[in-house]
Amino acid sequence: MKTLIVFDLDGTLAESKAAIDDEMRGLLAGLLGVPHVQVSVISGGDWPQFETQLLANLPQGADLTKLSLLPTCGTRFYRYDGGGWNKLYSEDLNPEQKARIVAALDKEVAASGFAATKTWGPTIEDRESQITYSALGQQAPLDAKKTWDPDFSKRMKIKAALDRDLPDFSVRLGGTTSIDITLPGIDKAYGIRKLRDILGIPIDDMLYVGDALFPGGNDAPVRETGAVCIQVRDPNESKRVIETVIACES
Repeated sequence: MKTLIVFDLDGTLAESKAAIDDEMRGLLAGLLGVPHVQVSVISGGDWPQFETQLLANLPQGADLTKLSLLPTCGTRFYRYDGGGWNKLYSEDLNPEQKARIVAALDKEVAASGFAATKTWGPTIEDRESQITYSALGQQAPLDAKKTWDPDFSKRMKIKAALDRDLPDFSVRLGGTTSIDITLPGIDKAYGIRKLRDILGIPIDDMLYVGDALFPGGNDAPVRETGAVCIQVRDPNESKRVIETVIACES
């Protein structure tokens, strides 16, 4: 079995922007309790999402020292030292880079014809190390998000245009309505290699579980590292993966 199990968050451990449910809560605690196994989560979401979706819902007593958290597609890395969460690095965008990205997003979303007529909150969020476009806004209800771009075709068209406008950045699809933009090469593959370097765990000993491993998805760069990857459709499939890991280790 693998020494490090790495998960995406939205669409993999939880529904988009939602808290992990009770079953996932218990399974993750059980996984953290398996000897010789560590757990990591790499997501396009920012640190506050990790706090509200994941950390606030883990059972009291879960071994957080075995958990590594990498928000904004691996552009940041947090470890727990027993007293709190420490940020090990943050590959931030500078003001000029942010302005270029926002201008390109404004231009290409308008040109695509897919700009939503109704939104819930800001559609562009500055996450310091990542700019995220959420087509329906940051607080959009899940039902609306699931029906906006179910086959990814709208975001693929916008991404293709952004790739032309921003050739020196990494543009990936994330979540159900999002596009994540980071510095070139600073993506989930970068996060996997940082896990290797910081934890001292070979990539061959890692298993990655995510719902966006398709070309253009923000999980897809992980395949480039050689890590074993499992594509899931939703958190329910992820639960079955976790159950299997726990059973094999037991």
